[in-house]
Amino acid sequence: MTLKLVDPRRAAPVAVPPMLEVEGLTKRFGGLVAVKEMRLAIRPGEIVGLIGPNGSGKSTVMKLVMGILRPNAGRVSVDGVDVAGWPSHRVARHGVGLVFQHSRPLHRQTVGENIVLALLPDSLLRLVADPQVERRARAIAERVGLGAVFDRRPATLPFADLRRLELAKAIARDPKVVLVDEPFAGLTAGEVKDFSALIASFRTENKAVLLVDHNVKGVAALVDRAVAMYLGAFVAEGSAAQVMADPTVRAVYLGGAVQASARREPKARTAGPPLLAVEGVSVFYGKAQALDAVDLQVREGEFVSVVGLNGAGKTTLFNAISGLVPHTGSITFGGAPLAGLSAARIARGGIVQCPETRELFNTMSVRENLDLGGAHLPKSDRARQLDWLLELFPILRSRSAQAAGKMSGGEQQMLAIARALMMKPRLLVLDEPTLGLAPVILEQLGRALEVLRTTTPITVLLGEQNVTFALPHADRVYVLEHARLVWEGPPARFAEEAGRAYL
Repeated sequence: MTLKLVDPRRAAPVAVPPMLEVEGLTKRFGGLVAVKEMRLAIRPGEIVGLIGPNGSGKSTVMKLVMGILRPNAGRVSVDGVDVAGWPSHRVARHGVGLVFQHSRPLHRQTVGENIVLALLPDSLLRLVADPQVERRARAIAERVGLGAVFDRRPATLPFADLRRLELAKAIARDPKVVLVDEPFAGLTAGEVKDFSALIASFRTENKAVLLVDHNVKGVAALVDRAVAMYLGAFVAEGSAAQVMADPTVRAVYLGGAVQASARREPKARTAGPPLLAVEGVSVFYGKAQALDAVDLQVREGEFVSVVGLNGAGKTTLFNAISGLVPHTGSITFGGAPLAGLSAARIARGGIVQCPETRELFNTMSVRENLDLGGAHLPKSDRARQLDWLLELFPILRSRSAQAAGKMSGGEQQMLAIARALMMKPRLLVLDEPTLGLAPVILEQLGRALEVLRTTTPITVLLGEQNVTFALPHADRVYVLEHARLVWEGPPARFAEEAGRAYL
């Protein structure tokens, strides 16, 4: 029986059984529990957003539903049949389609041929397409906006068209359940609107749609309900507004309640040119735009925080500044352009980045890692810098002979920051230093940053999702959202002007 919805924006009536139902879903990788007793349900004609920060387990849930991974426990019911543990081709035949975040076309085939292949039956005895297949392929191409490029090869298409091609291939399989991974990553505002309309069209076909995204705000206008997860477990469920207002969800994304802190007068110099000037900087990864015309300034002695959800573009911005990725636009440091300089030369010139991934030499000792950071310094300067850092991070003194890879995550983070400081930077760039750390470690890092701010001339540029860690130290705050800066101001104004819209 076909379900008829009076209002296409409403969820399907409760009496209609779910088309996709997940109960008690659990997945372990060795001792790591990636998904723990996860639950969700989607009825025909309903679009549900599965949201959570990077590393929360969203992609694992999607792979478990699709059969790419086998669960350790729990059930995945599709149209009343438990498909948990089935191989992915059987799950696909039973009516589950996946729209990948990263396009996977056959590059030697045209757009039309890629769609035709998705339309062909699975049986080896019926490999010859009937005469109507190309007509159906053209109709699908027109539906997703690929009619004009039907005879072109994927390599000639812009990024948005590659995403449309992935959607076209999913439509060709006529699935009952559609899984869409990070639907809007790398798309412009106009392309997001078009892609949203295509996904919304599944409602009228009574398909159950699961959108997997790290950003609830990005899918809020499209979904009927949102399900939030963190550290592999269910956190909250409801309308997008209800989930965004949920205290646990806000704590997960913001790091706690957003509060303004009492401020000292910034020690930065207000006269003269900025120490770091980023003007109109854009970055593309292939055809996906990761940074869009960003303007940012940091003055000598300032502590500037760039806050944004995972995937907003913070790491890309810092990598552009550090010379690690090509970019357009202008970046100057101390009035001199950085264009054409290698990452090594930029680091020797005073911009030192402590990356999100830490990049320690795990088989080397703490002391050896620190010595490498100060290898360019005269022996006496290196000794003084090392003594200062062991006072700043006392745990490193007691661990000096221990291999870096044997330390806890918090200790490794302290070592990564200390190694960066061994280079005596003029500008220290910290990328997500709090990621995955326990509250007691966050407190120790916070004290260390306050020491840097109040007792040294070092300028700091901090990138963080955890707003409650980023704000207390900052003289100014930038908010980065979907590759663009959307707000700039002092931390005292953040809660009032940007805090509510942050999610």
